[in-house]
Amino acid sequence: MNIILHIFFRENDVAAIDINMGCPKEFSIKGGMGVALMAKPDKAYTILKTLVDNLSIPVTCKIRILETPEATLEIVQKLVSAGIRAIAIHGRTRDERPQHAVHTDIINYVADRISIPVIANGCSKEVEKHSDIYKFKKMTGCTSVMLARAAEWNCSIFRKEGLLPMDTVIKEYLKLAVDYDNAPSNTKYCVQNILRELQETPRGKQFLDCQTLEQICSVWDLGEYCRLKQSEYQKNGIQGRWQVCPIELEPPTKKIKSCDIDLVDVIQSKVCFIRSNFDDLNLPKTQLHTWAGKNGHKLPTYDTQQVSKLFRSILTFNNKKYTSSFWEKSKKFAEQGAALVCLLHLELITEEELIKNGSIIK
Repeated sequence: MNIILHIFFRENDVAAIDINMGCPKEFSIKGGMGVALMAKPDKAYTILKTLVDNLSIPVTCKIRILETPEATLEIVQKLVSAGIRAIAIHGRTRDERPQHAVHTDIINYVADRISIPVIANGCSKEVEKHSDIYKFKKMTGCTSVMLARAAEWNCSIFRKEGLLPMDTVIKEYLKLAVDYDNAPSNTKYCVQNILRELQETPRGKQFLDCQTLEQICSVWDLGEYCRLKQSEYQKNGIQGRWQVCPIELEPPTKKIKSCDIDLVDVIQSKVCFIRSNFDDLNLPKTQLHTWAGKNGHKLPTYDTQQVSKLFRSILTFNNKKYTSSFWEKSKKFAEQGAALVCLLHLELITEEELIKNGSIIK
């Protein structure tokens, strides 16, 4: 009920609420979510009924078919009686996967016997062009069609005029990712879904080595666009992912595990360690340790701070301390980032090099 109350206060932020009772993933089933709810129709009904009775916006749900048309219709009718406005039906059972054929006959059987709109789902493998969407709609007798994988592969599938070239779609998507400061990991995942088997090509492998948004954009000649947009954000005082500070993200009342490090007299630079910029024999720590050994200096030491799941390391070398103000996701990366700052201030690597490879954004 606490969740329902939370949704109630947020209902003006969204157009509708959809409950996914069709996810067959193990984590969903073990948590009693997704398709697991179809084994508990009374619970599923209660969830939907509670939402319908307490919200002013439409409530819908998505399910998977059961083994027979009759069994599927029975549970659908129960869910419809909760007052939902529409229902999406994925044409595979709980145990079936994309390689299995879609049971359009069962979707059609249900759609023909209930009064609310039915949204057909599960046809991505058969949809290669816009007209295929309407073929699936006609086969299932549904009001509309829901696409997931086909839209991830090429979102221009919705264009009546035909599919746009893959590179055009990727470039337009990357511009949006830059404009809205999307997470590099999520951006990379989305582009991977577009490339699919082309990830094994030379350009695909170059893309897979990318870690930053700028690096990804550079593969499609948008590196300068990314740099200019990020610089524009910084000049306007808009904080992006480069300004992530775990202390600012944590609620003030929450205790966070950390080892306090005094940053007085520590040389800081906003430098990001990007793993793909270095081969195994040329990592920043390796470069620094090699140079120190050749010049008779003691090897640097590292003192690492952890806050939540982020890390920052203080490197001490020749009685001076160095750190990157960029928080990393691992202790190893934090130490490499600190070593990179040290190399920069020892002039063993230039700022121009770091700007060029995306470690510094100017």
